[in-house]
Amino acid sequence: MHVLTNNHKIPTLKNKLINIKSTSKPYKKERNIKFINNLIGLNNSRCILNFLVILLTFFILWPLFSLVIEALFGIQKGSIYLTINNLNEIKGTLLLLILSLTLGGFLGVANGWILANCHFKGRKILRVCQLIPFATPAYLLAATFIDLGSINSIRITGMLWGVVIMAFTTYPYVFLLSSESFEKGGRKQIEACRTLGIGPWKSFFRISLPIAIPSITAGLALMAMEIINELGAVQLLNIPSISAGILESWVEEGEPSGAIALALFALILVFLLVAIERKSRERSKRWTDGINNGDSPKWELKGINLFLAQVITFTPPILTLGIPITWAIINIDQMNQGFNTDLIGLTIRSFSLALIVSLITIFISLILSISKRWQNHQWLNIMTFLSSIGYAIPGSVLALALLSFKGSIWQINILSLLIWGYSIRFLAVSKGGLDAGLERISPNIDNAAINLGKNWSEVLFKIHLPLLKGPMLVGTLLVFVDTIKELPLTFILRPFDFDTLSVRIFQYAGDERVAESILPSLIIICLGLIASLALIPSLNNKKN
Repeated sequence: MHVLTNNHKIPTLKNKLINIKSTSKPYKKERNIKFINNLIGLNNSRCILNFLVILLTFFILWPLFSLVIEALFGIQKGSIYLTINNLNEIKGTLLLLILSLTLGGFLGVANGWILANCHFKGRKILRVCQLIPFATPAYLLAATFIDLGSINSIRITGMLWGVVIMAFTTYPYVFLLSSESFEKGGRKQIEACRTLGIGPWKSFFRISLPIAIPSITAGLALMAMEIINELGAVQLLNIPSISAGILESWVEEGEPSGAIALALFALILVFLLVAIERKSRERSKRWTDGINNGDSPKWELKGINLFLAQVITFTPPILTLGIPITWAIINIDQMNQGFNTDLIGLTIRSFSLALIVSLITIFISLILSISKRWQNHQWLNIMTFLSSIGYAIPGSVLALALLSFKGSIWQINILSLLIWGYSIRFLAVSKGGLDAGLERISPNIDNAAINLGKNWSEVLFKIHLPLLKGPMLVGTLLVFVDTIKELPLTFILRPFDFDTLSVRIFQYAGDERVAESILPSLIIICLGLIASLALIPSLNNKKN
């Protein structure tokens, strides 16, 4: 009886197993079909992204290609040429570059080495203070110097003052990249120097400096791009420069030949700087690979060495921020004259324009960064790189390229041209943060989500965007502030009777109207400080 019962149960168990297998087959089939559909949807989305990347890159490079083609045809016909004044402007720009890069390079390397490898009281605060010069535009610092000089009967003009102002406002590029390299120099190399009885100076020249040279070169290239782009400071200080020459030749004198020739020279110079910067970054990665063995040991500074280190690290921040604040305090009795409805309108107009541009750039950056992540093709990497090259193009050159569309068959609205120009110029600012943020997200997360049946839109909205909130916010903030601070592009392309805070400060400084310029200056400085504070996490994050 018992045996018969067991024999009766065995077929029942087999039947259950058969039923489970029969039900699991449709489930697996349905799951495989869903996975294949997700892959097809992902491939279709990649095709759409490829089309968008090509389209966006076309619109970004279109003005520059038009300018280059017009310049080459003009040179062939003999209608595009450099005048004597244009040659002097090129000479002035090159001289300003050489002297400013020398002084700025020294400040950046010295501060980077001291704050990365030496220990003294207040080091961490001074390290953060090195970002302050980013808050003060060069034209604003020049305007305050000129006004303070007139109060004390000192004539502030010429190349020497231009070198000081440009070096002190752009040296943080060298500081950021060199200090990163000094920190990655590693503990073992420095300790080996100490074991051999080599002091800090000799170890700097024998170990740290050779390793940091590629990073320093990249920082100098970025400095040079900013110096070439500068318009307000060089005009206020009466320094002949390419940006000022383009403005004078095209807008004031109505001579397009000289302006286009200067723009073509500037493009050649800028592309050379971009090539140097990228090559230096690649060399910097090779130098630092495999040698990051921990934090470098810090040398304790005392006596005269401590005093000199504090002077070197404290002077640039106090000069770039302290001088404008002192100037505002001296003229505080005139501040009420500048507060009027016109200032409110300027602020609203500037903020609205900056908000529109920041949203546009972050949207375009997201498309370019996501497409680059999902498809590692060589042509796609080239396209995304070319799309972000606008930050290296001087604002005056970009404005000149866009002005040709104003009177063409397209008849594009001038305000749309201004937004177009802003988007081209500041796209790299927001895209760089998104690229760095996506690099910190493992590709395995994407693959796991797709294997679990998620489509590309769910991967984007449920995984990527939540993890990219920080980089997107910082990128939007930086573009917002850079748009408000931008002068050359705004001054040349703005519609009639459409001034922004930067343009009005420049005009007030030229007309020596101190009272009206104080409040706009303070607004820009405060916004610049907020943007500088946003960079502090990246300064302290040694992995980024």
